[in-house]
Amino acid sequence: MSDPAVKPENIHATAILIGDRGVLITGPSGAGKTTLALTLIDHCRVRGLFSRLIGDDRLLAAPRHGRLVCRAPATIAGLAEVPGFIPSPLPFEPGGVIDLHVRLVPKEEMARFQEEISEPVAGCLVPRIDLAEHNVVTGVPAVMARLSIAPFS
Repeated sequence: MSDPAVKPENIHATAILIGDRGVLITGPSGAGKTTLALTLIDHCRVRGLFSRLIGDDRLLAAPRHGRLVCRAPATIAGLAEVPGFIPSPLPFEPGGVIDLHVRLVPKEEMARFQEEISEPVAGCLVPRIDLAEHNVVTGVPAVMARLSIAPFS
């Protein structure tokens, strides 16, 4: 899935697909990456939108034709680490192109209004938004709005 000359970078993150859009979620351990990903997947499923895990906790990230592509390492493909439990199997896609980088940060580091910015991940510029750690209540609508997915389309 990546250019053969480029060795994928192993990153600490979770990634999902919503429709044909890839979302990369980063943040420190325990910030709520998996919780946000699973909540987004469920939010979309209930509304009839395709959504699927790409990978949880560790991802192999590499550029492909100027876009960031992420996939899960084979040893953890299809597993999501639910807090307090062993990793559990979940339907997944083997990889996907990332359209949005969600960075989970402490609430006090959040800007009330964010400028549109892009940040390099594994050598590719990816649009980024910052969301407060452990806050899926505001995280879900923020991601849906940023991707222009209903009701924000």
